[in-house]
Amino acid sequence: MSRTVAVIGGGYGGASVAKALDAEADVVLIEPRDAFVNAAGTLRALTRPDWAENVFFPYDALLSRGRVVRDRAASVDPDGVTLASGRRVDADYLVLASGSSYSYPAKPEADSADEALDHLRRTHKELAAAERVLIAGAGPVGLELAGEITTVWPDKRVTVVDPAEPLLPGYHPDLRRDLRRQLDELGVRVLLGTRLAAPPEPASGVAETFTVTTTGGEEITADIWFRAHGVQVNSGYLADGRLTARTPRGEVPVTETLAVRGYQHVYAIGDLTDVPEVKRAGWAMRHADTVAENILAQLRGEPPEAVYRPTPDPMILLPLGPRGGVGQLPTPDGPSLLQPAQVAEYKGADLFTGRFADLFGTA
Repeated sequence: MSRTVAVIGGGYGGASVAKALDAEADVVLIEPRDAFVNAAGTLRALTRPDWAENVFFPYDALLSRGRVVRDRAASVDPDGVTLASGRRVDADYLVLASGSSYSYPAKPEADSADEALDHLRRTHKELAAAERVLIAGAGPVGLELAGEITTVWPDKRVTVVDPAEPLLPGYHPDLRRDLRRQLDELGVRVLLGTRLAAPPEPASGVAETFTVTTTGGEEITADIWFRAHGVQVNSGYLADGRLTARTPRGEVPVTETLAVRGYQHVYAIGDLTDVPEVKRAGWAMRHADTVAENILAQLRGEPPEAVYRPTPDPMILLPLGPRGGVGQLPTPDGPSLLQPAQVAEYKGADLFTGRFADLFGTA
């Protein structure tokens, strides 16, 4: 039986499913970067360049039998992948795990770890020289960035602006109250229910004093700003429709086994899927477990019966520096809230670097 599995994307879900299948299948991981980027740590890498190398994990030791092809998918059909270089990867099983893009610095722009590190260090110098910081976006990324900045530079004046109201809608009211309390203690000013009338003239991440006005008429003067919104699903290689149609959001319709609708040998995981849940790295890795179980069953000649069901309550681990933050985990009895010390233990202290050191063989 043919056993070639092409995995498109080496992020949280793609790397996990490739590793899980490596011993039993001929895995080809297609990924343009030369190293996995633990996006959970990029904001700390910005504020602490001495720590920044912890964010990057080379793919060299991820697979023992399979191979990593450093290229981009240009088109996918039921029989394989055509790469941007013009090369072709034929496959018996396909796993679409291309994830999403996001504004820098939450996700680096460069495909090279060395270039990404250099960019983070240059931006760190710009940030260090600024006294007043504006963050456009009060979602988890914007708030976590505010926490990392005020941990390193307690005297910086940080303002976060977001059109949504209240803070983190959809999460437990007690979590949102505790989050507001911690932000107040850090001196972070949060303006909700308003947006910038126009983006600042300086480029994001460049130190240059400017003044902007909110739609509520308030003027904000700052020395640097960062965009913390704008998720875009990475599904352009599916635009030709040779494999499947996408939703208006660019997502891929999947069944409860995470198979792309209409196929039994093509799967999708992570941000790319139309699974109705808040997209998180932890869920992408759970998707990977489900898909790996199904493909391994098919390789044994058995039906793929593992199903993925989203939890009814959203999960979040939102550190505010290495010691603070808020968290909410799903349980059978409803959402369970975490204390700051628990958030630090689960995520904030090392931002999952230990977990990925094990996965990528660098521990």
